[in-house]
This record gives sequence, C-alpha cells and structure tokens, in this order.
Amino acid sequence: MEPYVKHHIQENIATIEFFHPEQNSLPGAVLAELAQTITEVGQRDDVKVIILQSGGDRTFCAGASFKELIAINDAATGKVFFSGFANVINAMRKCPKFIIGRIQGKTVGGGVGIAAATDYCMATQFAAIKLSELNVGIGPFVVSPAIERKIGVSATSQIAIDANTFYEASWAREKGLFAQVFPTLEELDAAVWAFAQHLCTYNPEAMLEMKKVFWRGTDDWDTLLAERAAISGRLVLSDFTKQKLEKFK
Repeated sequence: MEPYVKHHIQENIATIEFFHPEQNSLPGAVLAELAQTITEVGQRDDVKVIILQSGGDRTFCAGASFKELIAINDAATGKVFFSGFANVINAMRKCPKFIIGRIQGKTVGGGVGIAAATDYCMATQFAAIKLSELNVGIGPFVVSPAIERKIGVSATSQIAIDANTFYEASWAREKGLFAQVFPTLEELDAAVWAFAQHLCTYNPEAMLEMKKVFWRGTDDWDTLLAERAAISGRLVLSDFTKQKLEKFK
C-alpha cells in the first residue's frame, strides 16, 4: 500500500488517519500533509471534535523515516527533516478543536510526541512507547516539549535516557500520557467513538477556551521546536551518528 493521509467527517466528528507501509514511519511529505490536514479540518465549522489515528492494527507510529534520516548530508536539510514533527505538533497545538488520540499499538520517537500532543489519548494494552533517538546519537529534542507537558520532566528523561526499552501502555497511563487503556482494538474503537460523540454534546466555545487554557505557556513553540530541529539536524551529521546509522542500515 502507498502512504496516505486521509480524513472523513461523520456526525461532526472528523477522523484523520495517516499510514505508511513501513510501520507507519513518517517521511517529510506525509508529515507535511498531516500538519496541513489537521489545520484545515480544525477550521471547519461542521467539525466539533477530531480523532487522530493511524492505519493498520500493530504499530501506531515508528517515528521518522529511516530512509530520509540516513540521506541527510547537511545541517539545513537536517533541520527541515526534523521540523516535520514540529509542524505536526504545532498544528495540533493551534487546532481549535479537541483532538482525541487513538493509539492501537507500539509507538516510537516522533510518534510518542504526536500521541502526547493530542488533548485526550486512548490506547490498547499493546501500545508500548519508546524514545530511541539516543541510540543513534541524537535525542528527542523536537518532541520532548510535548511529552514533558504530558508526563513531566522526570518521566520524559527516564524514557529518553533508557533508549533501548519499550515502556508498557500501563506505565504510559500511570504517567498521564494515556487517559485510558483497553484490552482490545475493538474496545478501544468503541470507546473512542463514544467519547467523541459525548464531546460533541458540549459547548464548542467552552471547549475552545479550555484548549487555550490547557496549552497556556506554549506560544513560543514555533520558535522553540525550530531551534530543537536545528540541534537534531546538526547532531545527525556527527561521525558517531553516521556510524550508527550505517550499522542499522
């Protein structure tokens, strides 16, 4: 199957779905389309709530595209590459509608940042998370502000430093990343849809004002995440990282 970003609207609920055949890893083109879709759908008057999900039933998101990562040869290209997840997170932050995350399986790196940037996140018991960036000589610089906002600096530093370990969905729930965890995908889908329908009964103006309150203090993220992308773009050119990437390749 080809990569895609698609959406549909039903009962004032917009479902945005992304997919990539390589475990939902996200190249720059898909990230750009995802950010644009979130922005455009969020502005629609017939949408009250957004569900964000990925295709397939095993992995929510494997992070950045490895093929694009190993092809980076200069700092400017590196910054553009790592800005992809920054643009998605900022689109989610600025979206005037609540975004419900539907996390069906494992998520790594930038995918954890996307999950953290949702306003309410629900998952299956198979949705373990990992920040693996340190393994290749970089770090989760772009996504860590969103993750820290949800689970705090202590928990974020734990998974960022312990870059080889998948942390179970139950751990993510205890720390506040996931609001609810379900035994099966079917139970997750039923709960996500029921919750979205319930949110549609609330006052849209109240939800908008609540979202502004919840994201208070993040007005500098356009600049902050761009600066973080530049750090990653520089580090990916280091001899250490190039050697690591060759081994993974």
